[in-house]
Amino acid sequence: MVKVGLIATHPIQYHIPWYRLLAATEGIDLTVYYALLPDERQQGVGFGVSFAWDIPTLEGYRWELLDNRSGSPGLRGFSSSSTPGIYRVLAAARPDVMIITGWQSLPLLQALWACLRLGIPTIIRGESNALRTRPWWVRVLHRLLLKRFDAYLAIGRANRDFYLGYGIAPERIFPCRYFVDNQRFLEQSRGLREEREQLRAGWRIPWGAACFLYVGKLEPKKRIMDLLQALDRARQCRDDIFLLVVGAGELMDEARGFADKRGLPVTFSGFLNQTEITRAYVAADCLVLPSDFGETWGLVVNEAMVCGLPAIVSDRVGCGPDLVEHGVTGAVFPCGDSEKLANILVELAADREKILLMGDRARKKVRSYSVENAVAGTLEAVAAAVRGKS
Repeated sequence: MVKVGLIATHPIQYHIPWYRLLAATEGIDLTVYYALLPDERQQGVGFGVSFAWDIPTLEGYRWELLDNRSGSPGLRGFSSSSTPGIYRVLAAARPDVMIITGWQSLPLLQALWACLRLGIPTIIRGESNALRTRPWWVRVLHRLLLKRFDAYLAIGRANRDFYLGYGIAPERIFPCRYFVDNQRFLEQSRGLREEREQLRAGWRIPWGAACFLYVGKLEPKKRIMDLLQALDRARQCRDDIFLLVVGAGELMDEARGFADKRGLPVTFSGFLNQTEITRAYVAADCLVLPSDFGETWGLVVNEAMVCGLPAIVSDRVGCGPDLVEHGVTGAVFPCGDSEKLANILVELAADREKILLMGDRARKKVRSYSVENAVAGTLEAVAAAVRGKS
């Protein structure tokens, strides 16, 4: 039996299937450590609305809540949480290996430091990618940090290239492709197919319109205004283009104001929870994610593709090199170029058969980005890290 510890800032809905399947794997004894269990207000920071996930996030695996010594614990900012007691916890538990889910928060580095002192091998599963260039001093810090780990889980091509760029040996990098709960989204989307026209009518999507879909927080890095400007251009060429915006956030008022002023064909649905979001994928024809480098992956692309939608992404979206092949499973445009994006919207609106064909290819493409494959890669990394310390 291999004792595996894993530390995360808080329960993240996308990661729960990974924890559950790892916990159910023969020969693995998993404990997940959380720095914070956010309340509805804390969970809603950035979403523009307080909420709790409507799928279970604390069932099916063993977890422990760490003692958070921050004066005002939260999810925003590197030092918004602090769990120095992780050393004492790990000294008592003595896991054979520790999986650390990034370095964007102090508790994750506190766990790394504790493991180094205790001689516990570590595996890093971060989201940084090689699509962006970084200042020299950031590269120095990354190099100093990354050499501390024993194995590396790569969520995709650009993430693997990030590690390779810092001199990490290829044999120490293991595939752990980023995934969503494919089975749940597939079953939900199939069950809703007969309701597609009713769903579209409920969001005021005109009969026969090509409905493009935005899903995510309305925040600067996701560049919702680029999409609205592209829609404004595209509707000058075609009157059968529509946009459904799912989400909320700090740019909601600006986005609504622009749409109202320009008379754009758009519906703002607001925030939709995990059991509701599939309705939007079924109602729409194609996803658009115009984000900048801050979008280290973009799991809404996985969700959309499982539901049979192609995806249009900017060239700075992390999942692009893995999932979006231009003209095959979707399209790629230069980030910030609303004219190029508008041209793509017009082109696809004029060829619905192409949208359907790309959607079918997208569904097939994303199948291998599954929790089963993520766990398989994790087990390889666990074996390598434990073997390296023996």
